[in-house]
Amino acid sequence: MVKQRATIDDVARAAGVSKSLVSFALNGKPGVAPQSRDRILRAAGELGWVPSVRARSLTTARAYALGLVIARDPAVISEDSFFPAFIAGIEAALAPVGQALVLSMVPDERAEHETYRQLVAHDRVDGVILTDLRESDSRVPLLRELGLLAVTLGHPQQHSEFPAVSVDDAPGIRAAVDHLVDLGHRRIAHVAGSSGMLHAARRSMAFSEALTLHGLRPDLVVEADFTAQGGAKATRDLLALEHPPTAIVYANDPMALAGMGVAQRLGLRVPEDLSVTGFDGGEAGRHNFPALTTVVTSVQEWGGASARALLSLIAGLDVADSELEPARLVVRESTASPVQHRATTALSAEKSIA
Repeated sequence: MVKQRATIDDVARAAGVSKSLVSFALNGKPGVAPQSRDRILRAAGELGWVPSVRARSLTTARAYALGLVIARDPAVISEDSFFPAFIAGIEAALAPVGQALVLSMVPDERAEHETYRQLVAHDRVDGVILTDLRESDSRVPLLRELGLLAVTLGHPQQHSEFPAVSVDDAPGIRAAVDHLVDLGHRRIAHVAGSSGMLHAARRSMAFSEALTLHGLRPDLVVEADFTAQGGAKATRDLLALEHPPTAIVYANDPMALAGMGVAQRLGLRVPEDLSVTGFDGGEAGRHNFPALTTVVTSVQEWGGASARALLSLIAGLDVADSELEPARLVVRESTASPVQHRATTALSAEKSIA
């Protein structure tokens, strides 16, 4: 037999007070004597009472849910380590406060706009987290028009009244270039993400600026789409050049891992013949052979910080822009000097075994 869920009426009877007083106490409102509040909370705990999101929604005109609309192919999301970690961070922030995440994956910008309109029309969410900011992003004025609260990942190009939670990618990309130059590489390429996305454009700019500071020409930049397939094609194109690069900086880990596979199928050794760096620091890169040198960010914390900022905004608090720990380089096994001696490799292997 299914146990009946305890209600506010049950708590009121057990505590010997009115239903309205129970509601005030459980929602943290003023006007309840400390002794009465303690008695009500003790009765609620003994009965196993938990708040009903549906009932709270009816009484407060709140959905108790945040929205995340992603305009990418589901296949891209399934192979990219960023979004699972980011969503895990959001969920970790929402679960303790009894709130939910409404996730929508859509094919294009038109469907994206319609999804936001539907979320508002049906009161599905109290606010949204805006990812993958673009040039002249049309979503910012749309959300303003819809009256929907939002937090943006990074700063939009245009004016935005929404608070931003940001991570600076540039230090990680610069560190990757510095690391490769220090190893002796002079012909370094970049496999970028879609230039229409601001974070991809920032990474490309950081790459070009870092090479220029070293007196090198940033002329080996190939745009892909953050997918493994796109990274593989870009790598084949670069390695087919008359003077191919000796190192490639990728805009994310899936493209880097795919690029390593392409190079190895072509008979190149990583890192002896080609050094490779990624971005995002997913677990797959750590366990790959050779382990991927990559730029890492606190993706899960980014999700949690974004959710907490949005919850504060919904609660009517003033929320300022925030900057999380910048991206940093983690050096593993996929980078080395352009000419790697076998003796050095063997010595490194012996040290790692010891």
